[in-house]
Amino acid sequence: MLDDFFVRAMVAGIGLAVTTGPLGCLVVWRRMAYFGATMAHAALLGVALALWAGVDPMAGVFAVAALVSIALLLLQRSGALSSDTLLGILAHAALAMGLVAVSAMSWLRVDLMGLLFGDILAVSKADLVVIYAGGGVVLGGLIALWRPLLAATVSADMARAEGLRPDATRIAFMLLMAVVIAIAMKIVGILLITALLIIPAAAARRLASGPEAMAVLASVAGVVSVIAGLSASMAWDTPSGPSIVLAAFGLFLLSLIRAPARPSPPSPEPSP
Repeated sequence: MLDDFFVRAMVAGIGLAVTTGPLGCLVVWRRMAYFGATMAHAALLGVALALWAGVDPMAGVFAVAALVSIALLLLQRSGALSSDTLLGILAHAALAMGLVAVSAMSWLRVDLMGLLFGDILAVSKADLVVIYAGGGVVLGGLIALWRPLLAATVSADMARAEGLRPDATRIAFMLLMAVVIAIAMKIVGILLITALLIIPAAAARRLASGPEAMAVLASVAGVVSVIAGLSASMAWDTPSGPSIVLAAFGLFLLSLIRAPARPSPPSPEPSP
């Protein structure tokens, strides 16, 4: 069954959607959408450095995303600039460096459009192993960190008072984001990763009665988006990654029409 490229694409997309659902909820609750975009933009630099060093691109993406996370934390502690300004600087600087680095390596043939927008139909059996192994690590980490992450989202001071170490939790959460971006890059591409994180979670927000329910519904919305997007891509010969994102956007619009507004679970502090 996995010898069929469309089946492999469907299995890969479903595995990614299940992982990005709960992670995307935390991104929405913590108001970290711009941070997700920054990490995604830094992915291109990771690919370029990995190709230059002759290592797997996923390793390069994870390394650069982790370095960007650490740099952001250090710059935030200096207090010189606001978080959104720092994120804007890091996002565009990393993307520009990645584009320059890729263009400078003229001896390599790099599918820049594939990196930016993904190519889920080219997923191999080995990629499936990486996607599900990485997704398992991320989901396991989220389960272990769920309570401290929720507490820090509502109030970092309260979490600190309860001995939950919100700063360490934030670093762990950023590393989990780096893992997801590394495994998602080939499927939906660098520019669409943030959309797959945010849109299903935003659609689930109006339907969920609590944090756990929203995490499950976000995964379900992501899976439906993958199935609908790939089916539409096959039927109308449209790009697969953007088709998945548009399907997720359609679900979000339906959630606005069909569902009454519910209290947002939880009510977060502003978070970088």
